[in-house]
Amino acid sequence: MANVELSSLARLPSLNKLRKLELSDNIISGGLEVLAEKCPNLTYLNLSGNKIKDLSTVEALQNLKNLKSLDLFNCEITNLEDYRESIFELLQQITYLDGFDQEDNEAPDSEEEDDEDGDEDDEEEEEDEAGPPEEYEEEEEEEEEEEDEDEDEAGSELGEGEEEVGLSYLMKEEIQDEEDDDDYVEEGEEEEEEEEEGLRGEKRKRDAEDDGDEDD
Repeated sequence: MANVELSSLARLPSLNKLRKLELSDNIISGGLEVLAEKCPNLTYLNLSGNKIKDLSTVEALQNLKNLKSLDLFNCEITNLEDYRESIFELLQQITYLDGFDQEDNEAPDSEEEDDEDGDEDDEEEEEDEAGPPEEYEEEEEEEEEEEDEDEDEAGSELGEGEEEVGLSYLMKEEIQDEEDDDDYVEEGEEEEEEEEEGLRGEKRKRDAEDDGDEDD
């Protein structure tokens, strides 16, 4: 809200999370107590180029407990004797006034401050995104062990099935061998019977011939 001819902060909305507020080059002359009500977490406030004349006007900023940097450059109040000492004494929470601290050390750029804040946020996010908690790792290990046990059981069942199939196959082969042996025995017996019948036939033939000779 810089350089918009703003004269009053009465209609300022509640901005509880706001940390930096630019109000430079307006015509504000008082009513700064509204800032503590509407923007209680301000750390940086720029009021340069406004109509602020007295220390009593700035005194209202004492309620901004988080305020670290205040800019009143080009305001009439800067013409007061011992201006800087008076402001630092009045607002003991601030570190920088018009860009410098009490020892005339320049304040860091706002962009650098933003980068530092961003780095801190990134570190917090990285910590949150770090590896899974130990409980989660233990659960994973238990699941892997259960899977290994299931695989072992499945393997043993498969082995038993293979053994059953093998036994059945062997039993069938033995039965088949026995049947083949029986067939061989039967064939041998038939051949022996045929030989015996042949011998009996020849004997009967010889007996018949002998009888014929006797009749002659």
